[in-house]
Amino acid sequence: MERKKLSELNITQEKLPDSQIGLEIEIPGERSQRAYESAVKKLMKTAQIPGFRRGKIPRKVIMQRFGEGYLKASTLEELIQNILNEAIKQEDINVLGNLDLRSSFEELVEKFSPGEALTFSASADVPPEANLKKYTGFEVDVVESVFDASRVEGTLSQQQSQHATLVPVDDRAAQENDVVMVDFVSVFPDDAEDGDSGSEMNDFQVELSESRFLPGFVQGVLGMNIDETKEFDVDFPEDYFEQTLAGRTANFKVTLKDIKAKELPELTDDFAQEISEFETIQELKDFLTEQYQKEAETETNNRTKEALLDALIEELEIDLPKTLLDQEVNYLLNEMAARFQGQGIDINQIFTKESIPGFQARMRPDAEKRVKRTLALAEIAKAEKIKVEEDALEEKFVETLKQVNESKIDRDRLKQVIEDEMLEDNVVTWLKDNCTINLIEAPIEETVEAAAEEPEEKPTKKKAASKKKEEKSNDEKTAAKKQTSKKEASKKAEE
Repeated sequence: MERKKLSELNITQEKLPDSQIGLEIEIPGERSQRAYESAVKKLMKTAQIPGFRRGKIPRKVIMQRFGEGYLKASTLEELIQNILNEAIKQEDINVLGNLDLRSSFEELVEKFSPGEALTFSASADVPPEANLKKYTGFEVDVVESVFDASRVEGTLSQQQSQHATLVPVDDRAAQENDVVMVDFVSVFPDDAEDGDSGSEMNDFQVELSESRFLPGFVQGVLGMNIDETKEFDVDFPEDYFEQTLAGRTANFKVTLKDIKAKELPELTDDFAQEISEFETIQELKDFLTEQYQKEAETETNNRTKEALLDALIEELEIDLPKTLLDQEVNYLLNEMAARFQGQGIDINQIFTKESIPGFQARMRPDAEKRVKRTLALAEIAKAEKIKVEEDALEEKFVETLKQVNESKIDRDRLKQVIEDEMLEDNVVTWLKDNCTINLIEAPIEETVEAAAEEPEEKPTKKKAASKKKEEKSNDEKTAAKKQTSKKEASKKAEE
């Protein structure tokens, strides 16, 4: 049986704000009649009504049982969806997401009369039209990261400290970098009425270094002698990792029980072999020098890219569709969830029905910036005919496949992601060649702050890595657990 070709729809397009398109569509009378009859016949075949055999129910009974309102709504629900799909194809519209009904469905049901034409309106997000007023000739100032040779010595000093021998001391007071054992009792004056505050610890071992434990506590213990008891206040920083203690002041009563000095190993070839994969201390120094030089270069390149892209999006005129923004926000949320999972955190405790809208709102500005950058770079690639060489793409794709679990990877999607990243790099390189970049020195105070906040350097061997990870701030975190009352601990578990 030859299927009757559907007549062309009468459609009027309208450009709407936020990169949307509006459609006014007329459903022909014969289409509405056919759809209505089809809905009635379907019910006659599938409905189950006591006293009638399935598929043998008279039309009159169906009409009485379900009512005209239900039949009209059922007809329109399917008909409108079919008409929308046809409209997209007929008008050749590249729709982002789905077409949304703008007309009131309830009003359409009331107006619907089988056999008569019915007009309704819908809207959809479409790819935005980008107007890049300028994309070349930018002049940007970029803070240059310069290799600091002291970082190499700092890394080696940290390794010496981590592999030091502890030697008992009983003829002097506690000094910086000593490892001491103390008993202490702490109270929080601001919780005096609570009765559930402070803690007591015996045989607590701590390294007297402000980078390893609370500065106020370290300063309080420095200069103490064995068996001496001292009382002092400690202010917890506002950004303290244990949020229930952040910004509070505790009173400590401390008794010093033991002092051990660190005896550092010499920087010899044997030491290099113990902590790394290198045979000599010079090879290790050369490796660290090269790594930190590359790191400084990468930081400068990243800052340059950020400066150029920030300048670029200032020249971009565009209405961003909600669909693209929502997709990018969801991508950022999934990225955050993956990071939490990688740290062993239960994401169900973090991403709840109540918390997700807050996360989405906070991520939206960043998502908007990222989408604008992507679209601006795409405009440059199109205008300047910048592409990714197929050989280079294939090489990168094969290299990446070796590092992932192929069975869980969508190969086509992975290849597309790699191509997008490579194209972005090519466009940024083009921008660097066609813009003026002024490299400037970092302000002295910024350099000092960066050095003070710099995390412990990466060791050069897995064996050393595990030691360092375990050692970092263990003393401080152990004490914090003791400082936290039962009431505070329950709050932490809920975070």
